[in-house]
Formats: sequence, structure tokens, C-alpha cells
Amino acid sequence: MTSEAVSRRVVAGALATLPFAGRVFAQGWSPSRPVQVVVPFAAGSGTDQVARLLQKVMEPIWPQRLVIENRPGANGAPAAAAVARAPADGHTLMVTTNTPHAANKALMKRLDYDPVSDFTPIIRLGNYVFWLVVGSHFPARSFAEFAAEVRRRPGQVTYASGNSTGIVGGATIARMLGVEMVHVPYRSTPPAIVDVVGGRVDAMVVDVAASRSQVEAGRLVPLGVTSRERSRLLPDLPSLHEQGLEGFDFVAWAGVVAPAGVPRPIRDAIHAAFARAWDTEAVRAQCAVLGFESFTSTPDEFGSFIAAEIVKWTTLARAAGIEPE
Repeated sequence: MTSEAVSRRVVAGALATLPFAGRVFAQGWSPSRPVQVVVPFAAGSGTDQVARLLQKVMEPIWPQRLVIENRPGANGAPAAAAVARAPADGHTLMVTTNTPHAANKALMKRLDYDPVSDFTPIIRLGNYVFWLVVGSHFPARSFAEFAAEVRRRPGQVTYASGNSTGIVGGATIARMLGVEMVHVPYRSTPPAIVDVVGGRVDAMVVDVAASRSQVEAGRLVPLGVTSRERSRLLPDLPSLHEQGLEGFDFVAWAGVVAPAGVPRPIRDAIHAAFARAWDTEAVRAQCAVLGFESFTSTPDEFGSFIAAEIVKWTTLARAAGIEPE
């Protein structure tokens, strides 16, 4: 059975378990019109896939649909700024990540939003699994071979990025190997993958959700996961840390936020519905197919987490020698 077929079956299973959840709004707030969900990256990206799964599992619960709007570009900053300016009535949400809500404070000189004060945290959805991949054209099938090739050709090996994890992760690998690599930035992940597959760029730190099909087809070769420990979703693929890049540990995440000022009853109602829909075995299985480790949090937990992540990603970017642009 193909991954796509498995995905359809698991989504159907998730939807079948959810009709009772509509009762969550029997005595509370529910949307009076379609809810706009802004995704700061392109269609087909890992964030887009997570958002569309959320859209599907919410269909039996809310009387109105979630409408996905992709706004890629500039590390998600314009998308975040637009959501920050939207009415705080529960009808505009954003599926955000560590890029617009943590790393951008270190990567960009000027932001038209504040990732803490301009938003209402709703729920954390889970973590992406990232790996270092090379195109099939590149002469390496292990991280040791990759490191040897980079050192053999200093300043010639290129790496693409479509988000902050790709930017900071690639720069950190180069720093830890003690050699220059050439960064090739993209507006989002899908076109970056196309160029790595096509041999125009050599390597990329990328999420499994967006790149798994290319790996399964043999067009990309995974060399190791970016988390310090192996992922439970890819137990046979060693981490870069255990392959000699000691201390390398990059974990990316996704969650839902709303504009600042959303009344607490509305915030709590949205959180309750999303948590009920998302925290199921069927959704966890579907997320695993995507390469995403799903779980949930309270709004307060997510808010504290975002604040801590801003500090973490600023430290990582500075250590990698990345200056704001």
C-alpha cells in the first residue's frame, strides 16, 4: 500500500472517530463564518500538510470550515504580520512554526510584528522530523562521506534552505565541520527540494513531511536526523550527533496562534476543539506518515514555550555566525 493510500485511510479513520466532538460547542463559542487559517509557507510544505490535516479533522466539529490561505515568503514574516493585524474574534488563525515565531527575531533586522505580544497562543501541535539530505548526484551516502567531500572542496558544496531550520541547520553543520559551504536561500521548501533533486544544489536540511516522497523515489539521500536522539518515526536512521557532529540538536515545531486580544472564552473554545480533534491515535498515525510527531499543549504552555524558543534560536543563529538581514 502506498503512503498516499495509507494517508487517505488514516484520515478517514480519524474523521470516523470525531462526530461526538461537536458537543464541545453546545454551550460555548463557535465560529459564525469560515475561519481563515494562514499558513506562512507554500502549498506542499510540511506546515501546509499539517494545516490541511487539521482542516480535515475539524470538519465534523465546527459548523464552519477552516479555509487554508498560503502566504509564503520572507521566512513567514509577512504572513505573521497580517495575522497580527487581523480582528481578534477567533475567525483568523495561523499555523505557525519556529521560523516566524522564534528564529525570525535573530534572522531579520526588522519585523512588523512581535511574536509574543502580538499573538494569542492556542495550541502546540507537535514537532517536525528534519534530516540532512543530498541529491542523488552528490558523491556521499553517509554523513562521514559528506563531511569528507565538503572538506575536500571548501567553499564549493552548496546547501539550500526554505525555512529557519534549513538556514541555521546548514550554517551550523558548516561551522561544526570547520569549512565553508555556500548557502542558497529559497522562499519556501518545495522549490528548494526541486533544485536539490535536479542537482543545482547539493544538500539541504529539510523536514521529512516535505521530502519523504523524493527520498522514497531515490532522488534524495538522507544522511541523518537533526535531533540529538534518533526519531521514533525513523529508528534506523542515526542522528548527526551520533555520527560525529557532537551536540548537534535541531528540533522544529508547529502550533496555532491567533491575533492578540482574543477573549479568553473564545481562546479556550478553540483550544478545546483543536485538542479534541488532534489528540487521537488516528491523527498520530497520520502525522507519523507525514514525518510529524504530534501532541498537544495548553495555551499557557505554548506561550511560555514560544518565549523560550526565541532565546534558543537567537543563541543558535549567533553561534552559527548568522547576522540579521
